[in-house]
Amino acid sequence: MKTLRVKDNASLLKEAFVPISSLVNRVSDKTLGQLEKEGIFVFPDLIKDAEDITREQMIIKSKDNYYKTSNVMGFLGYGDDQLVIESRFSTNEQDYFLQYMLEIVMDFPNILDLNTSANQENQLFNLLVFLFPIYLKSAMRKGVFKTYINNNYNDSNIKGKIDIPRHIKENTPFLGKVAYSKREFSYDNYLMELIRHTIEFIKHQAYGKTLMKKVKKEVDSIVDTTKNYSPQEKIKIIQINKKKPITHAFYHEYRSLQRLCIMILQHEKHQIGSGMKQVHGILFDGAWLWEEYVNSLIQDKFYHPMNKGGNGAQWLFSTKNSKVGLIYPDFISKDTDNRIIADAKYKPMHNIGNRDYLQVLAYMFRFDAHKGYFLYPDQNGDDSLQLKLNQGVTYENDVQPHRDIMVTKCGLIIPDNATSYEDFVMKMKKKEKKFVVRMMG
Repeated sequence: MKTLRVKDNASLLKEAFVPISSLVNRVSDKTLGQLEKEGIFVFPDLIKDAEDITREQMIIKSKDNYYKTSNVMGFLGYGDDQLVIESRFSTNEQDYFLQYMLEIVMDFPNILDLNTSANQENQLFNLLVFLFPIYLKSAMRKGVFKTYINNNYNDSNIKGKIDIPRHIKENTPFLGKVAYSKREFSYDNYLMELIRHTIEFIKHQAYGKTLMKKVKKEVDSIVDTTKNYSPQEKIKIIQINKKKPITHAFYHEYRSLQRLCIMILQHEKHQIGSGMKQVHGILFDGAWLWEEYVNSLIQDKFYHPMNKGGNGAQWLFSTKNSKVGLIYPDFISKDTDNRIIADAKYKPMHNIGNRDYLQVLAYMFRFDAHKGYFLYPDQNGDDSLQLKLNQGVTYENDVQPHRDIMVTKCGLIIPDNATSYEDFVMKMKKKEKKFVVRMMG
């Protein structure tokens, strides 16, 4: 097993990737949308209007003698080649910061110990399994998936198309029954059966029962629906689902769940890293993870519109036209007397520039806020930087700062001297308290 560990948003000489050239040749200069079709699982789903991560974004982009990584973290494999993309804000030998965000945002256990090939095979697979409850909940909010299926019958009450070959086979000599098939709307269909097979597989894992308790209501609904479930038909059900991907826009969440179930059940047989001759793996949007992690710290005092989920949309103008002036500020304080706008930025303080300033100032103007914040992961222990908005023009020589309108860059310091993951968590809790106090103070 050949493994290369790199950081997100980094440029490296191409020669550094030579040990895993087979993998790099298959993923470089390809968009996330293309790689998703080839077997890469991207979390959260790639959504057309998302700002942070798009289908056109590339994991590794080639330029001259360098490869540049993007804003995604995770794990890729092809045959014996493994690529681990870590957070640039984690300085430990292991990526404690990514693990910590996954634990807080998605309730993932500590499963990112990737020091050995055996662990790489098992833990990457576990990542897919631990995503299952999240995707099941999301899909089931649309209700149980239903579609038309062909059911076979053999009785005297003919209500469909007569199946002559089957009729001859089953009803010779003729005793009054007729074999026929009927197209019916059903909840017990190929997709529900696939989900059921995945549930039964996960139940038999060491952590399965605990994992399924998180979605007990949804699991019970699937079990009640799939009366025709048969363990012996697993391979058949997988093949049907691979040939019939969900395409209806309303069931987008079920399409994602379908892909996840297929990957889990296929990897049950072909463990990740065991010479699979296709690109496989899982990637996480770093900006999305950071934003959701920050939300976990300040959600009691801030609204959190979500672009990727299309929730909490705001409009700049009084005419609500979906194509004009639709905005999603990351955070809007609930204090109406002292409104604050905050923008989560998964990048160093010095990379927050003019475009970011203009965006947050526009949001502040829209919501009558005198304070704006950029919330970023701080690797260097920099102090907060306050920027007061200017008034006046240079032509009239009357430029001076506003007294009460300011933007503050407020960083959450990421510990760089943790001796273990437990030590990292303890240090992070202390940094979080200071971060929230600085922001709300």
